[in-house]
Amino acid sequence: MVAHIKTVAFEGIDVTPVDVQVQIGPGLPAFTVVGLPDKAVAESRERVRAALNSIGLALPAKKIIVNLAPADLAKEGSHFDLPIALGVLVAMGVVPSDAVQNYVALGELSLDGSLLPVAGVLPAALMAVSANAGIICPEASGAEAVWAGETLEVLAASSLLAYINHVKGRQILNPPAMPNPQQVPKSQNYMPDLREVKGQATARRALEVAAAGGHNLLMIGPPGSGKSLLASCLPSILPAMQAKEMLESSIIASVSGMLQEGRLTTTRPYRDPHHSSSMAAIVGGGRKALPGEISLAHCGVLFMDEFPEFPRGVLESLRQPLETGKVTIARAQAHVTYPADFQLIAAMKPVRSGYWDDAGRACNKAPRCAVYYHSKISGPLLDRIDIHIEVPAVDTLSMLADGGGESSAEVAPRVQRAQERQAERYVKLGLENRLNASVRGEVLAEIAPLEPDAKTMLEEATRQMQLSMRGYTRVLRVARTIADMAANDTIQKGHIAEAITYRQLSFGR
Repeated sequence: MVAHIKTVAFEGIDVTPVDVQVQIGPGLPAFTVVGLPDKAVAESRERVRAALNSIGLALPAKKIIVNLAPADLAKEGSHFDLPIALGVLVAMGVVPSDAVQNYVALGELSLDGSLLPVAGVLPAALMAVSANAGIICPEASGAEAVWAGETLEVLAASSLLAYINHVKGRQILNPPAMPNPQQVPKSQNYMPDLREVKGQATARRALEVAAAGGHNLLMIGPPGSGKSLLASCLPSILPAMQAKEMLESSIIASVSGMLQEGRLTTTRPYRDPHHSSSMAAIVGGGRKALPGEISLAHCGVLFMDEFPEFPRGVLESLRQPLETGKVTIARAQAHVTYPADFQLIAAMKPVRSGYWDDAGRACNKAPRCAVYYHSKISGPLLDRIDIHIEVPAVDTLSMLADGGGESSAEVAPRVQRAQERQAERYVKLGLENRLNASVRGEVLAEIAPLEPDAKTMLEEATRQMQLSMRGYTRVLRVARTIADMAANDTIQKGHIAEAITYRQLSFGR
């Protein structure tokens, strides 16, 4: 008899069904796992053996073969422990085969037989729903599985013995309760408020434009000018996540093992990696081709402080995701694609020392130092950043006297109205675009009609600033956003003038 247990393998956020086949037959006592298992999967036989011993069951003195089909697909992760254990129990006659035949199982076994949470339960549960099956998972992961739908039967057991007792009718596994997304610790929901930003009226305006149109933003200024605070305020003025965005972001977090207590991601992600981060940490990759910071920031904000200090290869690797909204990681044993539709907020100093026009603290190698420092950011990457602004230093006494500008609660409704205007426009055109930052050039001419004086100004700026076609398009996109914020159907001269000011760099260029 061959026992069959359904489970899954992960390729990025994609889920591939795996059939765990267990056979107990005559031969020398052995426990073998085949089907391209990695080290964690191969070691599962020892965890299964110990877990069964802890509940009073001993493996028969026979040859046990576990095959993970399809055999040519690499299997990674400790979540294969539970399906292998269930297959052994079915083959031993402890658990009837009909009790597991319509379930997807995944979970890690402890040596005492308890079940430990694993990553990827949410996408596995979604696959189970599409296959009209239930799911068997650790109790700690049950709350995550219930988000897949009310029709999904979830058996969330605290231990292997608890599941066996449920099958035997000795106890009942209660369905896990769906966690309340509102009951999140305040420390996780805290977002800086724009009211905390003192001065910097120009930067505040640029941040609002960036939020309204989903534009990438580069801030240049000396230390202490408020660049990091401005970036951290951006999520507080962005509209709430839509259902599709919450699901996509939560799937990425689930695959990464970052969903806390089974709660969906309800606030826009904000990631701020250190400039010493590696390529795999930012883009994704490693031995298991896990998602990187750009995918963890999907539907949210990626803040990269000290922008030129990131390795050159890391910066150049951002170009494709910024254009396509996804990243493909190609490795010898893995070829996976992750969504990476994020809003990039970059910050840098005018020179490496941080000070440009302060005679007492200025770099003694200027302006050559500034040219070298800024040359670390390539022209094609700068072209993909719609808005470039200077964030000058503000006098400390002036900041103390400043009562603060508008709060995030006052700015957020304007951003919401501008985005709703854009969404309505693109729905009428039958496009999937939701924001101006992602609209293609061929559509831009249709949705961004220029008044004659605005067209003249844009053409003159293109000649003087030597804008590339990408740069020209991005100026037009920003102008379209500014017009949307003013509820104008056509782009006027003032909109173009403001958009042009967001493309000028005076440091080292």
